[in-house]
Amino acid sequence: MRILVVNWLDRENPQAGGAEEHLHEVFGRLAEKGHAVVALVSGFEGCERTVTLDGIEVHRAGGRYSFSFAGPRYYRKHLSNRDFDVVVEDLNKVPVFSPYWVRAPVVLLAHHLFGATAFQAGPPPVALATCILERAVPTVFRRRPVVAVSESTREDLVKRGLAGGDIEVIPNGIDLTYYTPHSEGVRTDRPSLLFLGRLKRYKRVDLIIEAVSRLANQGSEVELFVGGTGDQLEALQSLARKRGVAERVHFLGFVANERKLQLLRTSWLHVLTSPKEGWGISNLEAAACGTPTVASDAPGLRESVVDGETGILVPHGDVERLTDAIGSLLQDAERRDLMGRNARSFAERFSWDASAADFEALLHRVVAGSRPE
Repeated sequence: MRILVVNWLDRENPQAGGAEEHLHEVFGRLAEKGHAVVALVSGFEGCERTVTLDGIEVHRAGGRYSFSFAGPRYYRKHLSNRDFDVVVEDLNKVPVFSPYWVRAPVVLLAHHLFGATAFQAGPPPVALATCILERAVPTVFRRRPVVAVSESTREDLVKRGLAGGDIEVIPNGIDLTYYTPHSEGVRTDRPSLLFLGRLKRYKRVDLIIEAVSRLANQGSEVELFVGGTGDQLEALQSLARKRGVAERVHFLGFVANERKLQLLRTSWLHVLTSPKEGWGISNLEAAACGTPTVASDAPGLRESVVDGETGILVPHGDVERLTDAIGSLLQDAERRDLMGRNARSFAERFSWDASAADFEALLHRVVAGSRPE
């Protein structure tokens, strides 16, 4: 198949996250199988405008905030003659309305929709635009095949007006040969928590810092390692100082893969307190490393943490419950170890190979259905 994927970012973009990992893991595998995969994405400062990554021919047009205009223009000028069999619009920011400017059948790939959480993710004008543009999704993609990465996302799409019968859930995968428990079961000497992700307001890392403060006041020696960059760094550093736990909260900045693996393997607990995620892939990475997660009981996250078995889910925003959940596991090594073993078993149900195979099968059906008999 000749496949065009339209996404806001690629994995080399400094703002790349879980959606970009999904793009390259799934479509890189399809390219390896012999499919011709082209990705149309936004550019960033100093980037090459065309590059091949993981077998995917990547074209970069415009920038982060201009891509919705630059992308279609670039397609018409440079890609419209490629005769693609199918187009996948990877919706992880706002729609770019590809059905209106491409000729091939379109499949929508939905990680999650922001809704009101957009106002925690960016400036009010951008958040308002996001909410307005998301409202158009049911109209633009009605009667088109849709892939959701979780049941939570599927339910959200149905509530917004898309037909459930048009939506197939294909969960994210994980590299189970890379993300593995420490061979000797080594953990940090002191109780340790780990957050990995963008430092954005909607990620609510402040809740974890508040929990660390309460635990410290209870006599715990807990430390928090925060891996990632973002515009909330200074605010979070200020909060840690204000709560008197600056020496316990370690902001690591960008974390390379080897360091990330070491943190996932050796931290006592992984913590993720977003109000909404498409899937919460870091929960699964931690699980594969045998590390339990304490997370918000929120869409997406409740599918990547089995409450009471691979970790604990707490009501989002309830710092007292979050503190109690973390504290109880830090004090109970036997339960923590059992959850870690359960977490690894749970993670083994998911793989990128399976995700890519399911996606390939769906695209074959779409392409076959679009051809005249």
